[in-house]
Amino acid sequence: MPTAARRQGKIPTIGMVSLGCPKALVDSERILSQLRAEGYAFSPDYAGADVVIVNTCGFLESARDESLQAIGEAMAENGRVIVTGCLGAEPKVIEEKFPHVLAITGPQQYETVVAAVHKAVPPQHDPKIDLLPPGGIKLTPRHYAYVKISEGCNHRCRFCIIPSMRGDLVSRPLPEVMREAEKLVQAGVKELLIISQDTSAYGTDVKYQPAVWKSDNYDTRFTHLCRALGTLGVWVRLHYVYPYPHVSDVMPLMAEGKILPYLDIPFQHASPSVLRAMKRPAAQEKTLERIAAWRQQVPHLTLRSTFIVGFPGETDDDFDQLLQWLTEAQLDRVGCFRYENVSGAAANDLPDHVPDEVKEERWQRLMQHQQNISAARLAKKKGTVQQVLVDHVDDKKIVGRTWADAPEIDGHIQLPPTKNIKPGDYIMARVTKTHEYDLMGEHE
Repeated sequence: MPTAARRQGKIPTIGMVSLGCPKALVDSERILSQLRAEGYAFSPDYAGADVVIVNTCGFLESARDESLQAIGEAMAENGRVIVTGCLGAEPKVIEEKFPHVLAITGPQQYETVVAAVHKAVPPQHDPKIDLLPPGGIKLTPRHYAYVKISEGCNHRCRFCIIPSMRGDLVSRPLPEVMREAEKLVQAGVKELLIISQDTSAYGTDVKYQPAVWKSDNYDTRFTHLCRALGTLGVWVRLHYVYPYPHVSDVMPLMAEGKILPYLDIPFQHASPSVLRAMKRPAAQEKTLERIAAWRQQVPHLTLRSTFIVGFPGETDDDFDQLLQWLTEAQLDRVGCFRYENVSGAAANDLPDHVPDEVKEERWQRLMQHQQNISAARLAKKKGTVQQVLVDHVDDKKIVGRTWADAPEIDGHIQLPPTKNIKPGDYIMARVTKTHEYDLMGEHE
């Protein structure tokens, strides 16, 4: 039965706008999970919310503008707004435009956000009727979830302000990560997407301290965490992996099918001079040799990356080196950003900024160049049988992803409709047709 407090007033209701990268999405999920455990309900629109939380992004100027626009919309439609996230690390920027927001907090400040919600609309918790799902509140579909293994970053790349917002690397204890991952799998998650600012640096801040999980001994390090995650029997996908030498140690796990043969590595550029100007870690690594060695161990390895064109000082020769590197590397998936200044970034003060029209021309050339590479690599999959994780089903089609495709950023495979298939199912499909990024198939 409802408590007296509930009979006297409606359940306090929260709205959430979550912007930015998957790491911010995990922050939003943690906030919502805590609030749900305290008895709050959630509203899909502004009108039904007692207060709206806006989790902002501040990595690029365009992202900052989107965040400010979202705050403005929430203020106009609701008026009771709590701001958190990366842009919250610069409260003056928000206060100047929106002096009446209820509270402003920076990234990862979950307790402060929850406290601000308590102040704005006190909880009315009844543990008998307020039940939290086993995996917590998720903003992704039920069958996949992001698991953040650390906060912050020890690198000081000149184009990036994340360390100033989120601090240095802080790794989560391995047993804590594994408990979260296991709960998600028990709740029906079929794909775990492992994320952090620098995933392959996991554990360096705690000097790889020993840990125990399920009576097995591990070190708090990237390769040991991968080994533990590989015992859960679901897809495990690695994102934001810097190409350190020890990444080679996870290749046997991929070859055995314990971890998906997929790496998301933010190379950012290939020209040594541009990498030095960026202050990128591992700038002198012989990445092409490393990629070749990985593929020798795991021939079906899928590699995705992101690059920046038009970084200050990038010459025509630097850009040509990047195109040549892409030809040799034969990456499967590539995203590309046009460089833009970010408030507080060291790159703003570098000389020889590239004109916008040159950035655009280089972006167009790179994307066309890589599209040809991606299409040729996908064409080799025609006639093969692939395991597929189903994302969407309707009466006209089934849409899913092979293990080579991360949600939201990579391609998909489309199949004819059939009975008894639902989102979250693993199925087998034969590839019948390929495009630049997507596949067509039939049930095997």
